[in-house]
Amino acid sequence: MRPVEVRRRPQQACTPRMQALARLPVFFDLDGKRAVVAGNGAAVAWKAELLSAAGADVEVFAEQPCEELRALAAEAPRAPLTLRHRAWRIEDLDGAAVAVGGFEDEAAAERFAAAARTAGVPVNVIDRPAHCDFSFGAIINRSPLVIGISTDGAAPVFAQAIRAKLEGVIPRGFARWAEAARRWRQAVQSSGLSLAARRRFWQLFAAYALHHPAHEPAQGDLEALLENTQQQGADIGTVTLVGAGPGDPELLTLRAVRALQSADVILIDDLVSPDVLDFARREAKKMLVGKTGDGPACKQDEINALMVALAKAGRRVVRLKGGDPLIFARAGEEIAACRTAGIPVEVVPGISAAQGAAARLAVPLTQRRDIRRLQYVTGHGADGRLPQDIDWASLADPAATTVVYMAKKTIGELAARAIASGLPPDTPAVAVAAATRPQETVIVGTVSNIGAKLAGSSLPGPVLVFIGRVFEHVKGAAIGMESVRAPRAAVRMM
Repeated sequence: MRPVEVRRRPQQACTPRMQALARLPVFFDLDGKRAVVAGNGAAVAWKAELLSAAGADVEVFAEQPCEELRALAAEAPRAPLTLRHRAWRIEDLDGAAVAVGGFEDEAAAERFAAAARTAGVPVNVIDRPAHCDFSFGAIINRSPLVIGISTDGAAPVFAQAIRAKLEGVIPRGFARWAEAARRWRQAVQSSGLSLAARRRFWQLFAAYALHHPAHEPAQGDLEALLENTQQQGADIGTVTLVGAGPGDPELLTLRAVRALQSADVILIDDLVSPDVLDFARREAKKMLVGKTGDGPACKQDEINALMVALAKAGRRVVRLKGGDPLIFARAGEEIAACRTAGIPVEVVPGISAAQGAAARLAVPLTQRRDIRRLQYVTGHGADGRLPQDIDWASLADPAATTVVYMAKKTIGELAARAIASGLPPDTPAVAVAAATRPQETVIVGTVSNIGAKLAGSSLPGPVLVFIGRVFEHVKGAAIGMESVRAPRAAVRMM
């Protein structure tokens, strides 16, 4: 009997809530404002230098200023720095934008913080988090591009290590491009481009800057980017089919991340891990249009129509699919719908579920000498049943590795048919559920018993079944894997 289809309409998905923040990263505009610094020593001098570099008029209160402070006063990085050769007083805090103190004595630190808060001035007391309204963190300066890194005081050395890593991958030329963006913003605003076209301009700008960080931005670059934006017809929408990978968001490609960050609307399959959406543009509208086996499902024709309608309205549409969009994901129907409607369509490949699962097991899917073919088979036909036109002889080929997608309900029947076609019953078979995700589960068996093992289990997420001799030693590998990544995966030997 054909399974009853439960229909559902495309529905808006909620943007994932921001995870808890130890600190809110904010950037103060201190240009021309007064900053009070109290205390002495190299750490105090460093904070005073940061405040001057940010444009604040800095007053430092120190009875006997150290050499670093005296040198800083003589040559401040940006705004003037004035030394007051005395202790701070409560009235010194009046009208200050921020206050920073450095004290060896706890009571002195507490008194300074209390006075600043009474005066309504945000305060930072160096190395005393309990007395801080804000913290500085590690800074990467490509001004006007500025990046701050904070560990909430838990591991300053770790923050410094991350800063050093980022310093190496962010060219210093980005400062020139960030400054060019500031200079050109008004010209772009008054160019007559629509809102969608202006966003397209800045996407082209960012792409060019990333590829030419050492180039000095010039007026000709602005004119070329404006002309390119107009030629591309920014008001014409596009569709991009994006592979979200098997689940672990770290397996997203750079092109996938760029597509997600430039999307107006994201149409999401149920198999996509929610963590992937952390990389999406937060302003993008997110809609669930997926299918869940025998559960509620959106009609493919409705998905196609929605996708085309959104693109015709000028939206940049991302069709986000689990794994790779070209493997058992109905990409052909969606590409055809776009081409028929004259909508530009692009495909961003993703790491397939099979690749992700095999990588976690550390098992190569082919071997140079004796496993020379890799084949993907679906265990779920258009009617919800096992397809009857599978090449059963190919499943019995000892030189092949077979990956069965959507196998949870039909793997027993598929295995029986493969055995009847000559596949040895003791051929290794491995089922992987929720591959690469924290709840990943692995069940090891043979082709003769994998169906029964799956039927007796409750597995999370999508399930793949691997069949082939390359998995002969997967049990030992899985046990070792469990000990290495116990917090992330459950490996079940059944």
